[in-house]
Amino acid sequence: MKNPFHVMLIPTLGCPARCRYCWSSEPGSPRMSIATVRDVVEWVSSLGKERVTFTFHGGEPLLAGAAFYRDALPLLAEGVAQANPEFAMQSNLWLMTPEIAEILAEYHVPIGTSIDGPARINDVQRGEGYFEKTMKGYRIAREHGLRVSFICTFTSQSFREKEEIVRFFRENGFTLKLHPALPSLRNDNPEPWTLSPDDYGDLLVYLLDVSLENLGSFEIMNINDLCKCVFFRHGTVCTFVDCMGSTFAVGPDGSIYPCYRFVGMPEYVMGHVSDCPLPEDLAASPVGEAMQEFRSFVDRACADCPHIRYCRGGCPYNAMVPGHGTIGGVDPYCRAYHRIFDEISGRLNHEMAEAPAMEMMCFGAPRQKQDKPGVMALMRFQAMKEGRRKC
Repeated sequence: MKNPFHVMLIPTLGCPARCRYCWSSEPGSPRMSIATVRDVVEWVSSLGKERVTFTFHGGEPLLAGAAFYRDALPLLAEGVAQANPEFAMQSNLWLMTPEIAEILAEYHVPIGTSIDGPARINDVQRGEGYFEKTMKGYRIAREHGLRVSFICTFTSQSFREKEEIVRFFRENGFTLKLHPALPSLRNDNPEPWTLSPDDYGDLLVYLLDVSLENLGSFEIMNINDLCKCVFFRHGTVCTFVDCMGSTFAVGPDGSIYPCYRFVGMPEYVMGHVSDCPLPEDLAASPVGEAMQEFRSFVDRACADCPHIRYCRGGCPYNAMVPGHGTIGGVDPYCRAYHRIFDEISGRLNHEMAEAPAMEMMCFGAPRQKQDKPGVMALMRFQAMKEGRRKC
């Protein structure tokens, strides 16, 4: 789980790839200056946070070049040292070089990259040659000790080949994180590729089964997070957590937005890092008030939903898309979320009802005569994994 305060840094909205469903690439986008990074340091320092995560996102953040990261990372690490900063990056890795990899490795920057399955499926969605360029960058990153995980975007087309996609990730030993192709406020590019809520719900239930059947040998991060939401009764990850006031994005020019998905749209600017705005200043901006409106809407509309504590109506950005920027409902993918949360809750309740009392006190000691692992087994496995990581 990321630190409580999360700042997404968008060095540029430019990107060398031309993914067919992409909404975030902007040719000719400016690039963030080191002066803006210094402003970020002053702004975050003024907030007095105890912990912070900086994620370099885009566009394609590696377009900023080695010199940018050679200067930016120590500025951030030392300038907000009191907040114990951690770093992350989302990149297609096309521009990864040994020089950049060495810089990122010095600051222990984990990388998320995007592959939608084997080359045949991936390149239909992301463009010919994408797969090999990303895998070349992946090999450079791994050779320098960088931790790389994969995000797979499921579209209306690739959903029909989910078994082959999962087999590709499992056989290659890649941890899988999935993302549905979603509509956008910026343009209509994603529309033909958008995964429907019903198909997304089917996909999540399918992946729950896959995750449990391959417990310990194949990890699906979304399933881990969804199960944690239900088990601990609060959201733990993007979409299923009340992110307002704890997550912001900074565009190339230093403008502050609620999230990276808003970057580049002037009507969603909340403030500017050079002004060192306080949280209450950002909340009082028009877009800040719109985000608060979503929170209030969820409290009313979802009051009787059994999953409200850890779903919180889904993503506010997704909720704004149908109304072209206004709040008229919860996240349109509510049906998918409700389905997977019902599924996990039902299985967990069944397992807990069958488990001996002592087993429950021990957070799920191994059960006898269990045909296949269940949700409790997944939670036990994750707890052991987290324990080893902290040792």
